[in-house]
Amino acid sequence: MGQDTISSHTEPIRLDQFLKFTGLAETGGHAKLLIQNGEIQVNGEVETRRRRKLHPTDIVAFCGNTLVVADYVKS
Repeated sequence: MGQDTISSHTEPIRLDQFLKFTGLAETGGHAKLLIQNGEIQVNGEVETRRRRKLHPTDIVAFCGNTLVVADYVKS
């Protein structure tokens, strides 16, 4: 079984969409709450914008999980 990837065609993905896709958030509403509550970090800084555009070089951290966006997107 291969790892699922998001087909981005070099388009950035929104933070809330990324959280849903990777399973860090159960729903869009859950992703929104995590972000608004300051529980998500992007590149080591708290991110409170759910529409933040993520690029392959970005690193997302939440509750001990660290994900490199490039591991989940394909160009």
